[in-house]
Amino acid sequence: MAEVDGWLVDRPQDTPKCWFLFAHGAGAPMDSDFMQALAGMLAERGVGVIRFEFPYMAERRETGKRRPPNKMDVLLEAFQAQIDRAGEVFPGARLFVGGKSMGGRVASMLVAENVRAGKVAGAVCLGYPFHPPGKPESLRTEHLQSLDCPTLIVQGTRDKLGDRPEVEGYGLSSEIRLLWLEDGDHDFKPRKSSGHTQQHHWQTAAERAAAFMCAAG
Repeated sequence: MAEVDGWLVDRPQDTPKCWFLFAHGAGAPMDSDFMQALAGMLAERGVGVIRFEFPYMAERRETGKRRPPNKMDVLLEAFQAQIDRAGEVFPGARLFVGGKSMGGRVASMLVAENVRAGKVAGAVCLGYPFHPPGKPESLRTEHLQSLDCPTLIVQGTRDKLGDRPEVEGYGLSSEIRLLWLEDGDHDFKPRKSSGHTQQHHWQTAAERAAAFMCAAG
């Protein structure tokens, strides 16, 4: 891993097969345990990973004071700027966008226009926040019903922001592939009684995401 002007960059040993612009979730920074683990596992599988922080999280890093996420228009603008920057730093690279929870949601709202513009090849969302906690009626799925570009969503079957029975009733676009992690929560952590482990779910997520990004398009 290397720090590059506000980015954390994880490179495979060999030339990357593709690149993943990886955004964090609402409450944890780009170097959280989840982000660190998935970035490293993806790099081991041939994917170059670029992590960045939204303005509110970058401010928190500088001041030490917790901030709520920026408004959606600011998040979208910030992510788009990172897409454009990645295209300049790695011209001609096969670039995918995505993120953990909120970061994946923002990416999914930008991916279609950027695919049409030839800037990215698709999206990967890890733990998509289909609705706020405890508010299953407040869906964040309208754009996912007509999404027309390659997208992978990796979701725990008991994620409180969208579990399997809920999500299977949403009528998502046929372009969206879903990978379910048995008994996983929003961080893909299963209960001990399930016989699964969070580490194994992280590895499964990384393996499938890398295969999707290296093969899609």
